[in-house]
Amino acid sequence: MKLQKSIIGSLVIAIVVAALYRIIPGRPFGFAPQIGLALFGGALIKDKKWAFALPIFSMIISDAIYQALYLNGLTSIRGFYSGQWLNYLEIASVVVVGFFMRKVSLGSFTAFSFIAPTWFFLISNFTVWAGSEGTIIPKTMSGLMATYTLGLPFYYASVASTFVFGALFFGSWYYMNNKSWEVSKA
Repeated sequence: MKLQKSIIGSLVIAIVVAALYRIIPGRPFGFAPQIGLALFGGALIKDKKWAFALPIFSMIISDAIYQALYLNGLTSIRGFYSGQWLNYLEIASVVVVGFFMRKVSLGSFTAFSFIAPTWFFLISNFTVWAGSEGTIIPKTMSGLMATYTLGLPFYYASVASTFVFGALFFGSWYYMNNKSWEVSKA
C-alpha cells in the first residue's frame, strides 16, 4: 500500500509540475510536458480513466492559471476559449497512442516519442484548419498545407519536449518500480 500511495503522490506531483511548467513565461511554444505525460499515461497506467486524467488535469490546471493571468492583464494568452475542448480531445487521443506501446523499451520509447507528437501535430493543425471560419486560411489543400507549415516550429518543439519529459516520466516510473527496463503491459 505504501508503494501505491507514493506512486499516486508522484503522479499528482507530475500533474502539478507539468501544469506549472506549461505556463512559464518565455518557454518555447510547443515545448510542454503534456504530450509526454499523455504517452506515459497510455503506455503504463493500467486504469484507463487515470491514464486519460493525468494529462487532462494537467492541462486544466495550467489553462485555469493562464485564464487567471489573462483576466488580471498579466498575459495575452487566454486559458479558456471556444474550441478549447478540442485541445483536451487531441491530448486524450495521444493517450490512446500510448495504449499501442505494448512493451516499454528504449526502442519503443524512441519510436513513440516521434509518433505521439506527430499524431498530435497532424490532428491539431487539421482541426485549426477545419475550424478556421472567417479567417484568411482557405478551405483548400493549399490552405491545409499552409496550416501545417505554420505549425512546424511547434512540432519540432513538441518532439523535443516529448523526448525530454517522456524520459523523465518513464525513467522515474522505472526507478520507482525498480524493475528492468523491459516492462510488459499485461
